[in-house]
Amino acid sequence: MKTLIKTLKSGHPWLYADSLQSLPPAASGSLALVKTKEGDIIAKGLYDPKSKLVFRALAVKERRLDDSLIEARLQRAVALRRRLFQGQDTTGYRLLNGEGYRLLNGEGYRLLNGEGDLLPGLVCDIYGSSAVLKLDGDGPAGFYDTKGIAAWLQQQLQLQCVYLKNRSGSASRGAALVGPAPSKPVQFREHGIAFAADLVAGQKTGFFLDQRDNRSWMQAFHRGSRVLNLFGYTGGFSVYAGAAGASHVTTVDIADAALAAADDNWLLNSLPPHQHESIAADAFDFLDRAAAAKEAWDVVICDPPSFAPNKASVEKAQASYERLFTKAAAVTASGGVLALASCSSHITFPMFHSICDAAVQRARRTATVISVRGQPADHPYPAPCTELRYLKFIAHVLD
Repeated sequence: MKTLIKTLKSGHPWLYADSLQSLPPAASGSLALVKTKEGDIIAKGLYDPKSKLVFRALAVKERRLDDSLIEARLQRAVALRRRLFQGQDTTGYRLLNGEGYRLLNGEGYRLLNGEGDLLPGLVCDIYGSSAVLKLDGDGPAGFYDTKGIAAWLQQQLQLQCVYLKNRSGSASRGAALVGPAPSKPVQFREHGIAFAADLVAGQKTGFFLDQRDNRSWMQAFHRGSRVLNLFGYTGGFSVYAGAAGASHVTTVDIADAALAAADDNWLLNSLPPHQHESIAADAFDFLDRAAAAKEAWDVVICDPPSFAPNKASVEKAQASYERLFTKAAAVTASGGVLALASCSSHITFPMFHSICDAAVQRARRTATVISVRGQPADHPYPAPCTELRYLKFIAHVLD
C-alpha cells in the first residue's frame, strides 16, 4: 500500500483493479476516493469497475474535485497551447479572443491530452473551427459533463462545431454537442500545409496529429527524392514530402477510402498529380513485390498501426515489426533515409531500438541513427507515467 500511496502522490494517475482489496458496487464514472486503512484520503478521481484501469486520479493535493477544478484544468491546457504556439504567426496564427489566447487559426492540434493535461481519459483535437472530443472508456464517459465542456470550448475558442466521437465498436459514431455534425471533411492546416479530415468516419479523431512535427522534420530529406510512405492513411507524410519538393511520392495503404483522401489532400495543396501515386495493398506484400522488382526509394517512411494492443501481444508484435522493417530497409536506396515508427505504448523505446537494429542487420544493411523522436509537445504526459510516452520515431541513414 505504501508503494501505491507514493505512486499516486508522485503524479502517476492510475490504479489497477488487482491492486485494490475490493471493488465498491458503484457505477462507472462515479467519483471515487482512495483511502488508507486509517481513513486518510490519498486521492480523488473517477471510478470504472468494468475496466482493469479501475481508478484515475484527478485530485491528490487539491481538497476538492468539482466543476471549478475541471475548468481550471481546461484553462491550464489552453494556456499551455498558447505558450507552445505563440510567436509562430508566419503560419496564420492570430489572437482569437479578448482573453489574449494566441491559438492556431485554422490549424490542427491537440488541445486536451487526457492524463497529460490532468484530465484523465479526456481528449480534444482541434481542426480549424471544429473540435472532436473522445472519452477513453466508460469511466470518463460517465464522469465528464461533455455538453458543459463543449459549451466552454465553444465560448473560449469560437468554435462552430464540437463533435463527441464514440469509441470504435459503439452503436453510433457519435453526436454533435455544438453546431451540426460535419457533413464533409473539415479543412485545416499543419505548418501551412492544407489537409481535410473526416471527423465523423475517420480513424481516431480524423487525423494523426501526433506525427505533425515528425512530418515537418522529415521535409529536410525530401527535395528531389523518391519517397515511399507505407501505411500512408490520408497522406500526411506524403503531402509534406510533395510540398518539400519530392520528385515523386508513393503512398501505400490497405484502405481505398484513405487513399482517395490522400489524393484529395495532395491536390488540395496544388501539387502536380503525376508526382503522386496511391497504391491499395498490404504493406508486407507490396514490399515483397518491390524488392523482387529491385525497386528502391530515397526516403522510406513506415508508420504502421499498433501491433501490440496489450502486454500479451508484445512478443508477437516485436517479430512483426522486425519483419516489416527488414522489408522496408531492403527497398531503401544506399544513402537513403529510413524512418520507422511505432504508436504502441507496450513497445518501449529500448525495445524499439532493438527491433530497428535487428531489422537493419537482417536486411544486411548498416545504419546511422540521425534522430530519435516522439510525440509533439501538445501531446504531454505525466512525468511518472512513461507508459503514455507512446510514439516512437527513429530516422536512419542506410549504407
